[in-house]
This record gives sequence, C-alpha cells and structure tokens, in this order.
Amino acid sequence: MSEHKPFWQTKTLAQMSRQEWESLCDGCARCCLLKLQDYGSDDVYYTNLHCQYLNREQCQCQHYDTRSTLVPDCVTLDIHNLDAINWMPSTCAYRLIAENKPLPSWHPLVSGSKESVHEAGISIRSFSVCETEVNVENHPLHIIDDFN
Repeated sequence: MSEHKPFWQTKTLAQMSRQEWESLCDGCARCCLLKLQDYGSDDVYYTNLHCQYLNREQCQCQHYDTRSTLVPDCVTLDIHNLDAINWMPSTCAYRLIAENKPLPSWHPLVSGSKESVHEAGISIRSFSVCETEVNVENHPLHIIDDFN
C-alpha cells in the first residue's frame, strides 16, 4: 500500500496551485513585523512592531488584496520573487520548502488547526505593537534579539 504524501512534500513552490500556495501561510504574521536594515552591512533586524493594517488578534492583513499598494515596501511573495525569501522568518513555510525542510508540527497543514501556530507561541499575537503607537525615531528600540 503506497502512502499518499501531502502536496508540500511532493511539489516545488513553482508547481503549486494558487490555493496550495496560499495555504502554506501559517498565519504567524511574522512577515508583517517591521524590519530595519543596516545600510552599511545590509543586515535585517526584526522589531516587535507590526504593520498598521494587520489585525493582530487574527494575524491577518485587513487589506490583503491591496497591501502592496497601501504599503509599497510590503513584499507580495510569489514564485517570481523568491529571492526575497532570505529575510522571511526561518519558520516560514515558503522558506522551509525552498530549503527542502519539513513543515513543523505546529503548522496548520500538519496539525489540522489554525490555532496551533498561536498555541506554539510562533505567531506575533501575544507580543507585537502597532507601528502607529510608536514614534518612528523609537523604532530601533523595538528590535527583537534572536527572533529569526
């Protein structure tokens, strides 16, 4: 008897349907955190500040379809810009699959529950602050150590 493997174990990112691609997102919203870049070294630092358009409780963008228009720096990840994956969190399913790594047990596709990402403490639900609540000059004070 042959074992049926899930699509993320048998397909590359380029082979996935739009629905499969979208289902890879675990709902952690880590990609919605503001990142600061050191222009001298190109190092990227995550902050605990989330985009003003994020619904923190649901960990979903309130303007998903127009996010790149509203926030020009928001990367709409797709097969054509996978080079942007290097700044994605190390827990990101897109990055994991691109690196031929398995999805973690808390990923909703594995666990069967959208809450598992929150229960595992992976999502930003419990610690993020909306960017509009902090003055821009204080953003560096919100860098998260060892986040990625």
